[in-house]
Amino acid sequence: MPVQLHQYAHQSDNYGVLVHDEETGKTACIDVGDPAALRRALDVTGWALDQIWITHHHADHTNGLEEIKAETGAEVTGPGYDTGKTVPGLDHRVVEGDTVELGATVFEVLHTPGHTLDMLNYHCAAEGLLFSGDTLFMMGCGRIFEGTPEMMWESLQKLAALPGDTMVYCSHEYTVANAKFALSVDPDNQALIARAAKVEDMRVRKKATVPGLLSVEFETNPFLRASDSAIRAHLGMVDASDVEVFTEIRKRKDSF
Repeated sequence: MPVQLHQYAHQSDNYGVLVHDEETGKTACIDVGDPAALRRALDVTGWALDQIWITHHHADHTNGLEEIKAETGAEVTGPGYDTGKTVPGLDHRVVEGDTVELGATVFEVLHTPGHTLDMLNYHCAAEGLLFSGDTLFMMGCGRIFEGTPEMMWESLQKLAALPGDTMVYCSHEYTVANAKFALSVDPDNQALIARAAKVEDMRVRKKATVPGLLSVEFETNPFLRASDSAIRAHLGMVDASDVEVFTEIRKRKDSF
């Protein structure tokens, strides 16, 4: 029996997701960040929280974690890497290749450093789901705070190796801004032009642009398209390596 998902907005542009296994009644939450918003989501769904899966240590993902843990008794899983940054209240420390389970549904832990050194993503091949935290956004990627461009590029390539029909749940509603930037480096991409118009309309109607299919990211996300000849020509980097092109795109986005 497939899991059920409930995405909810919090703070100015964050998303949380509840993952519910109907057979066992077990529920997990991806990050916390805003305990009041999480409580409202639990009230709306009628689900009881059993697990919390943390992607990384930043406050907009961990605020209220210990408070919610104390209220619900939920067990907390998160980064097991020694990076000098800690996540309070962890019960289970996981690293690349470990798994987390919700009923019979198994999620593989992926280590995707770049935005932070401890960044984890959670991937379920059977359900075609990816919780990408702040690694991969719709038409974007996380700003590099602790890692290097080479590290982030490698992490994104790890996600790009997943099947195109994977549904990506990222942690922020950045899509309209990301689309505007993407057009600045890939202006003749017809799929991108159409998608940019679509997401602009969605936000006018206050619709979430998250989640989205990974296959659509392959077509429209410049951070996954460093090998694309049109982008390379536009940047004047025809003979550069993929990581050099990616680094230039990330540099331009940082000052866009």
